[in-house]
Amino acid sequence: MKEKNVIISIKGIQSNDGDKDIYELVTDGTYTFSDSACEFTYMESELTGLEGTKTTFKVDNEKVLLTREGSLNSQMMFEKGKKHFFLYETPYGSATMGVKTHKLKTGLGESGGDIELAYAVDVDSVPLGKNEFKISIREA
Repeated sequence: MKEKNVIISIKGIQSNDGDKDIYELVTDGTYTFSDSACEFTYMESELTGLEGTKTTFKVDNEKVLLTREGSLNSQMMFEKGKKHFFLYETPYGSATMGVKTHKLKTGLGESGGDIELAYAVDVDSVPLGKNEFKISIREA
């Protein structure tokens, strides 16, 4: 597995009670690919509100694991049709949250590719909103 420098484009849509927040982030990162799994990492920016946080996506078959380390620490598992729980830690405290994945499409190869994710987030079974991500990875 050779690490490559890549350009990562992320378009995110957060919906909550009819309100939609849309953001786009283009950043540099690293990408590794093998037959069984791939991984990409980048640093969050002021734009996402997570400055100083390193984000890593591990994609393995039909599962995506998102890990954040730094100003915010969390680990979220995305698996279509399933609900997973995770601990969301911030400098202000932590909460146990649930994430149910509605859509997960991955098309990743040796030189990058695309991921589409749609999921709902809740705290103690109280819905917080729906999120969608479209992520594109290209060689730098």
